[in-house]
Amino acid sequence: MKTHFSPKNNPRVIIIQKLYGKFFNEEEDLSFPKHRFKRFIKDVVLGSIERNELIIDELESKLGNELNFKNLDKVFQIILTAATYEFLYKPNLSLNIIIKEYLNSSNFFLENSQTKYLNAILDNIGKKLRSKNARIWFN
Repeated sequence: MKTHFSPKNNPRVIIIQKLYGKFFNEEEDLSFPKHRFKRFIKDVVLGSIERNELIIDELESKLGNELNFKNLDKVFQIILTAATYEFLYKPNLSLNIIIKEYLNSSNFFLENSQTKYLNAILDNIGKKLRSKNARIWFN
């Protein structure tokens, strides 16, 4: 998949890097340098950190016995957390756009076979969270 941004300018790559740094090095100070999508990046990063437990509970309830979140690769966990935040709290963004952007970004961190697996998981979670019957009660 071809990306429209270089890795250092891709907003989702920056989100993944910031979350990885914060979750696995808690002493790291988060700074958000000037960027075209600074507000979006900051919102997703801080929102994912703030609502991490809620997001993980939601992931585990939607995935059930299909997979154990804690046993996944750390980068997988970060991508699923950030994407789930966007599924829940960014209703104006299309499900397909969120999935496509995270798949493009995952190419910088994961191998092709892992990206295909990620696609299936994101699609599954996204459809369950955004289905007409799902009630989004978060704000």
